[in-house]
Amino acid sequence: MTTRTYALASVGLISVLVVGTGVAILWGGSNDDPFGQCREGVVAGGAGSIGGPFTLVTETGEEVTDAEVITEPTLVYFGYTFCPDVCPLDTVRNAEAVDLLDEVGRDVQPIFITVDPARDTPEVLAAFTDNVHERMLGLTGTQAQTDAAADAYRVYYQSHADGTDPYYLVDHTAFTYLMMPGIGFVEFFPRETSPQEMASRTACFIDAAS
Repeated sequence: MTTRTYALASVGLISVLVVGTGVAILWGGSNDDPFGQCREGVVAGGAGSIGGPFTLVTETGEEVTDAEVITEPTLVYFGYTFCPDVCPLDTVRNAEAVDLLDEVGRDVQPIFITVDPARDTPEVLAAFTDNVHERMLGLTGTQAQTDAAADAYRVYYQSHADGTDPYYLVDHTAFTYLMMPGIGFVEFFPRETSPQEMASRTACFIDAAS
């Protein structure tokens, strides 16, 4: 199986495994939801079941907490820099949405959290995120720190590292999470969301929160 085919097959696997991680996608908002006019998806267990405290390491080697990096509306994505197809497309889409939001006066921070800390050192992350967007922040950490962050966001991932192949792949869920300071998780965006739709809905959440 080619690398590209393997990566695309992983996307299909992700769609099956999402429910197994506890994330059930139900469409439509609630009448008593302050963000109901903005929301298209809700999470089984409520929005409070996504996100939470984490401690990770920045591209400059500084250890930070979630409270220190989520200080403005933030788009959080879990992936890895060696990802052949999915992550580059998703992160560029997120960057385009951030630029569209800039044009309408909405400041949003894009964050990339690696699920492959063995290869994604701070230096590797810096090279990757600088190529995607000048404001994108890359976060890595120990395996325990990575696991804790993934658990907080209910992110599934599985590494295929066997110690012999330096180009191993990592299966992972591919949602982008919109986090609001002082509020927490408010929405997720699947891979099919366009930059324009992501920007429009994100602006809706920002306006509703203000």
